[in-house]
Amino acid sequence: MEGEPIMDLIREGDDVLLYLDERRTYLVRVGEEVSFHTHKGYFQLGELVGKEFGAPIKSSLGATFYGFKPLMRDYVLKTRRRTQIMYPKDMGLLVLLTGISLGSRVVEAGTGSGALTSILANFVKPNGRVYSYEIREEFLKDAGANLRRAGLFDYVELKLKDITEGIDEECVDAVVLDLAVPWLVIPHAYRSLKGSGVLASFSPTIEQVMKTVEALREHPFADVETVELLMRRMNIGENRTRPETLMIGHTGYITTARKILRQDGT
Repeated sequence: MEGEPIMDLIREGDDVLLYLDERRTYLVRVGEEVSFHTHKGYFQLGELVGKEFGAPIKSSLGATFYGFKPLMRDYVLKTRRRTQIMYPKDMGLLVLLTGISLGSRVVEAGTGSGALTSILANFVKPNGRVYSYEIREEFLKDAGANLRRAGLFDYVELKLKDITEGIDEECVDAVVLDLAVPWLVIPHAYRSLKGSGVLASFSPTIEQVMKTVEALREHPFADVETVELLMRRMNIGENRTRPETLMIGHTGYITTARKILRQDGT
């Protein structure tokens, strides 16, 4: 019947996030002959085939796992990586501040493990494109594998190139930088962006921010702003609800600016 909801069932070859508790989750690929082993016992991943996402499954020791459908945050946090990734809280705010959406063309540097690349690609697909610059070939290989697993490789062009030497693309909607010397990219970013296009730079230190903002003020950019986003989790329970004792404090600063056109229209 038209409009009737369809259950989302787990199939052979699907990725599943096995949830034991808030601190123990495992991203696995379902296969009939694949076993999953932990200190809480084991089971065959093939037992999940045909079940609805969110269904429970018990291990040999009686522990209950739940088979969740992976979200983008799960792919990001479970990526194979050799470098520190940007935290999801910063990625989410960065996407909002840049206005990146379906069909956007985005230049990114550096690629690293491809965590932020995956988030950007997920927003621009299916008609947009992410052009991601990286100077380390081994990082690009990791990023390519992570993008393929997340089903996003077709929306990204990975480029082995130093972005401080120039940007190939023109008339892009946004330039997103997560590298040590973002101020060296500002002149190239200005030429690459379309009018009103947004530059966003993520930096862990205030010295990097100061140099970047200085470079932005030397070029036709407006609406220059730097923010820091802090997030803390809460412990919820009767007569004991309070913030968690430990939290991730400073992660980095996000600086954004919009391109304005010169009098000659360039």
